[in-house]
Amino acid sequence: MTPQLQQAIRLLQLSTLDLQQEIQEALESNPMLERQEDGDDFDTSDPMAEGDQQSNSGNQDSSFQESSVQTNAEALEDGEWHERIPSELPVDTAWEDVYQTSASSLPSNDDDEWDFTSRTSVGESLQSHLLWQLNLAPMSDTDRLIGVTLIDCINNDGYLEETLAEIVEAFDPELGIELDEVEVVLHRIQQFEPAGIGARDLRECLILQLRQLPSGTPWLVEAQRLAADFLDLLGSRDYSQLMRRMKVKEDELRQIIELIQCLNPRPGSQIEASEPEYVVPDVIVRKHNERWLVELNQEAVPRLRVNPHYAGFVRRADSSADNTFMRNQLQEARWFIKSLQSRNETLMKVATQIVEHQRGFLEYGEEAMKPLVLHDIAEAVGMHESTISRVTTQKYMHTPRGIYELKYFFSSHVSTSEGGECSSTAIRAIIKKLVAAENPKKPLSDSKIAGLLEAQGIQVARRTVAKYRESLGIAPSSERKRLM
Repeated sequence: MTPQLQQAIRLLQLSTLDLQQEIQEALESNPMLERQEDGDDFDTSDPMAEGDQQSNSGNQDSSFQESSVQTNAEALEDGEWHERIPSELPVDTAWEDVYQTSASSLPSNDDDEWDFTSRTSVGESLQSHLLWQLNLAPMSDTDRLIGVTLIDCINNDGYLEETLAEIVEAFDPELGIELDEVEVVLHRIQQFEPAGIGARDLRECLILQLRQLPSGTPWLVEAQRLAADFLDLLGSRDYSQLMRRMKVKEDELRQIIELIQCLNPRPGSQIEASEPEYVVPDVIVRKHNERWLVELNQEAVPRLRVNPHYAGFVRRADSSADNTFMRNQLQEARWFIKSLQSRNETLMKVATQIVEHQRGFLEYGEEAMKPLVLHDIAEAVGMHESTISRVTTQKYMHTPRGIYELKYFFSSHVSTSEGGECSSTAIRAIIKKLVAAENPKKPLSDSKIAGLLEAQGIQVARRTVAKYRESLGIAPSSERKRLM
């Protein structure tokens, strides 16, 4: 592959956020590149050849044409350099072997101005959150040592993984730390936030959270008794046995269980150690005059052009080191702009075909989703399936129904009794709808759901229903049983 093709493929598979970072690095490393600000004059010249006009695509929205990256070729013609830049480099050569890449412009580790924390910072971990509370609590040095050890033994869910006896054995015998001292410090930690932290099992976790509720909470005493003595019956959903043991009526038991269900069985999950991931849509789909329009998100990627002032400094016959450097920077800038334009055009073609194929989803929702595979889009746009796979990975579409990754619109199919096809996404939506409308006392089994789907003409095996149900995060019927 030529270096141009390598760069185009690399930019094609980048997400919008990664592409923004790549563009920023290119702007910082290449003086020939600059942002196209609003209101600046620019023409529509092909960035790879002076004087050639860009080809317009008649089936693309006008907003896409306006968001395409641009360059100012007139400034190049007015300058001293009129040499035509070759459009290709030798095959199987690397881009880094010919031109300086933006990655090489990154500062080294010994650069004092490089902000390491801005590139490596993450959210607060559960251990650091607990240690912060431990440092605020007044205690002796020995108790603080015990507390630090206990916190190290708490997993991400908030549970103490080691037994107290094992923790005592881990200390130096010369310290003379005994089991009751460790237990006292553990009780201190169990009063930290989030509620339920440091528990040794689910029963203790629920009891710790119930103890921190206001004393006037309805059914608090009964909920504490249920968590302490009858948690196994609740797990097996043996409601009749629970009502007999606790001597409560069905409506009272329902309120007690609702209080239990308000608790968090994984209290440590409230402290998120990883940074949040942001999604920026690449394309926007909207309906106008009964037509679905596809537009590039103009705010996601800045428009670029070649700086005409610096480009005018390049001299045709000058072979000095400075002129060679500037000529290489100009070539790299123009190829970078061309790669961005190619990325935008490919993304628009694929997104337009997806919208054309999935109009039913945009109009009526998931149940109207049609089967779609990569080969269908590749055949429609005249590209290889691998290219379609790159385009649809980490690229997002903003629709009136929400923001979806382009891969979301692809799904396999299941045959119907009438000889048609139904997508797996539509079947999942139907299963979700059936479960939401079921009787909580008598939830639908997988076999029953398969029968209901067959009644609608959709032929799905019970094991397929189970697979789709699990992918939706829906528990089996035995675990969905609830009191009214």
